[in-house]
Amino acid sequence: MHPANHAKTTPGKVALIMAGSGEKLTFGELDALSNQGAQLFRKHGLRVGDAVAIFMENVLLFLPVCWAAQRAGLYFTCISSRLTAGEVEYIVRDCGAKVVIASHGLAEVAAQVAPDLKRFSVGGPIDGYESLEDAIAPMPTTPVADETSGAAMLYSSGTTGRPKGVRAPLSGMPIDTPNPLIALVSMFYGITAESTYLSPAPLYHAAPLHYSMTSQRIGATVVVMEHFDAEAALSAIQTHRATASQWVPTMFVRMLKLPDDTRLKYDVSSMKSAIHAAAPCPIDVKRRMIEWWGPVLHEYYAGTEGNGMCYVNSADWLTHPGTVGRPILGELHICGENGEDVATGEEGTIYFAGNTGFHYHNDPKKTAESRHPAHEDWSTLGDVGRLDAEGYLYLTDRKAFMIISGGVNVYPQEAENLLITHPKVADVAVIGVPNEEFGEEVKAVVQPADWAAAGPALADELIAYCRERLSPIKCPRSIDFDPELPRHPTGKLYKRLIRDRYWGKRESRIV
Repeated sequence: MHPANHAKTTPGKVALIMAGSGEKLTFGELDALSNQGAQLFRKHGLRVGDAVAIFMENVLLFLPVCWAAQRAGLYFTCISSRLTAGEVEYIVRDCGAKVVIASHGLAEVAAQVAPDLKRFSVGGPIDGYESLEDAIAPMPTTPVADETSGAAMLYSSGTTGRPKGVRAPLSGMPIDTPNPLIALVSMFYGITAESTYLSPAPLYHAAPLHYSMTSQRIGATVVVMEHFDAEAALSAIQTHRATASQWVPTMFVRMLKLPDDTRLKYDVSSMKSAIHAAAPCPIDVKRRMIEWWGPVLHEYYAGTEGNGMCYVNSADWLTHPGTVGRPILGELHICGENGEDVATGEEGTIYFAGNTGFHYHNDPKKTAESRHPAHEDWSTLGDVGRLDAEGYLYLTDRKAFMIISGGVNVYPQEAENLLITHPKVADVAVIGVPNEEFGEEVKAVVQPADWAAAGPALADELIAYCRERLSPIKCPRSIDFDPELPRHPTGKLYKRLIRDRYWGKRESRIV
């Protein structure tokens, strides 16, 4: 259950195809490159348990670099290509990276990050970086002597508005030791060594990274799109006869919005498992996808934390529309404000029992907040939901007001903390509001210091102010004005009252 094993048995089989460029790597080539990368890490002093930061677009060497870190026993942190230099710098420092690897397309930002660390560029020069291709070329293609399993350490948003690394202990096991995700993709999604897995999303996200790597563990061919495009995705399914894939609802929306004569000219009949998660899927969108592709959609609810998982196939979803499934990993509890289990059908905080021992790196407070007050082995992602009589889970709210826009988590406090510093802003709330394509979009509701200034010019000024300092995904796409935001005398902001203006009486305040 590792590319290294497939390199021995089927070295000439294609392990990786870049959908746009057509570049390919066989399992033999993937094995050699990952060994060379692991040898390079050892040459520069990295030992088991150390960390590397990967700041790359979807390029050919992305997965080989991850495999190099995995077989060298390292933590590898993949960083969003959409972040600013300051945001990337924070993650590089917080994860404790000793090496940074960046792709040429991100050179402008990468050049500003961690100049005191060893840095390698991929696909072209970056000021202050050494070419990774040149550095690994003379390295041995044999495994390092102390080969052992490393792991991804990815970041999710935290209560401070800063992203938090989700870190679990390294297993200390051989690199080809099976993990629970292998059983999941085999049993529920039917992915085998004969499969072709299409990954249309950025590999720095948890699901695309883990599902791509797991597919290669099994021996499947992985097709990676450099950038998502609705028609190009359909073309990739047809061209490569893709049998499995992983999506977010925004991608479904964009494919469904294609003109029928464009959308329906592609043969998608090879697709047997279309996995989706990361954001709740609008009921009508999912129903239309099942009508188009057949009952091949598989949905799950889980987080980077890996503390539990719910799953539902197409047939069960059609009889329970809107559900995110029943638990297949971890026992599910819906708890009230005091931690007590609530009755069936009532809303409460969603907890999984039997967590994997994850913690938020350098944030014991956030880790403690994720645990149940009376059960240390119960943990939550902060979502609110309800169970029906058959044990199906329905998400109804997000306790921490996390915004999920196009499958990307956006924590509103970063934009709030920034906007409140603007001299023309007296108070501000940043919320997620309905968006047909993205599920949610970021909106700021601003109480101006001078009500006479409220209007389009100030809205444009504040959006520009944000975009100069934060990545665009975190910035409001629109701004409304309110003479006074609803705050309690203690200072607590009743954000729910603001959100309800935009969400109305929907059963779920997420989609």
